[in-house]
Amino acid sequence: MEITLNVEVRAEKGTKKVLSSLRAESRIPAVVYGGEKPPINVALSEKDLMAARKKGGANAILRLKHAKGEETVIVKELQRHPVTDRPVHADFQRISLTQKIEAKVPLNIIGEAPGVKTSGGMMSIDMRELRIKALPAAIPQHIDVDVSGLELHQSIHVKDLALAAGVEVLDSVDAAVIRIVLAKVEVVAEPVPAAAVEGAVAAEPESASTKGKKDEEGKLTKEAVKPGAPAADAKKEPAKKEGK
Repeated sequence: MEITLNVEVRAEKGTKKVLSSLRAESRIPAVVYGGEKPPINVALSEKDLMAARKKGGANAILRLKHAKGEETVIVKELQRHPVTDRPVHADFQRISLTQKIEAKVPLNIIGEAPGVKTSGGMMSIDMRELRIKALPAAIPQHIDVDVSGLELHQSIHVKDLALAAGVEVLDSVDAAVIRIVLAKVEVVAEPVPAAAVEGAVAAEPESASTKGKKDEEGKLTKEAVKPGAPAADAKKEPAKKEGK
């Protein structure tokens, strides 16, 4: 199915002011390239383009009609505004309906996995689109991925997908698409009770009696000093000998 859109050929690459003016009128600046013809700059209705993509999918075959003729194209890239998500520029690639082209097709998950519903698992999505090569008319809008038979620790790979005849897969056939894995359990540390903090023994400050005294492990130790007793490290005078 081809969808026809009317476009307007623009002059050479527009200035920022001109492009902003087009977008303010809900018109999208675009470029058409590929094939044996030189690229041309065009502009078209944002509403018409989005309606065509909704009807025919992201890889819809479009026939662009303008004052200089017609172009059979697909949307190769659609740039969107980071905040509003509205399209701000489109790249159209010329195609031949008799030659295969590369395309990215979105994957559509259907069904409910028993591994999630009854076994407490979670679904890990490794791929959201598939790269293929096919004739333009054979490119599907999406590819269904049925997960209704997946149990815990089971998966679906690219080679398990059902594809129409003539569709060539460009991604690795062994790549995982969907996996059912154990749900991660987050461990939250319990707060320490305030009573335990209040009852903690505070470190004893260093005092004159402990300063400089260390045991074999290098820890300060206390040494009892009796009042009036000489210091432990004081020198003792030799005892006097009484002679006869």
